[in-house]
Amino acid sequence: MNSRRKKSFIKELKTLLTIIGIFWVIEIIDHVLFNGQLDRFGIRPHKLIGLRGILFAPFLHGSFSHLIANTIPFVTLGWLTMLQKTRHFYIVSVFSMIIGGLGIWIFGSPSSVHIGASILIYGYLGFLLLRGLFQKNIPSILLSLVVFFLYGGLLWGFLPSSMNISWEGHLFGFIGGAAAAWAIANSQKKQQTIPVVHYEPKTRPEQKSYAHKD
Repeated sequence: MNSRRKKSFIKELKTLLTIIGIFWVIEIIDHVLFNGQLDRFGIRPHKLIGLRGILFAPFLHGSFSHLIANTIPFVTLGWLTMLQKTRHFYIVSVFSMIIGGLGIWIFGSPSSVHIGASILIYGYLGFLLLRGLFQKNIPSILLSLVVFFLYGGLLWGFLPSSMNISWEGHLFGFIGGAAAAWAIANSQKKQQTIPVVHYEPKTRPEQKSYAHKD
């Protein structure tokens, strides 16, 4: 690992650990001071006030076991999302939060409250699995295959299995990540097809001087 990649890796790790630290601090505060009442700031489908949960829901968890279950996949998939460019992590996060959150708000049960970082985790999963398809290059395809081998089992999370598990968050978070993969690949293709035009400064024509003899 060269020094440049090492510095980038340290920066990426700090970013992920900072976000994970925020998750844990919020959950501790919620458990100790609010007795879990912060969870009401999650996504509440079909209620206008529930739209605020699109921003807050990924930072809230129902219990410490819920948070522990999300910690390792968030760090692993989040870091893999950063491999090509660190900014992809932020783009995918925003796509997953907005598309995933709106999907929950529209299609979720009116009596439910949806919380948890799994909406982001499934967004990173969708991005990583479909990036190879959209970018059509060997490194991206290989990474998609590796991610499918390691985390393909998470796709079962699309199916309703328990009232306490937000399959809507999994599904629409994944769709958000897939949309981000398409948008990033499309943007890169456009950048590659933009012609580069070089302009050369115009020079004045050489002036000739003539000697006149009387």
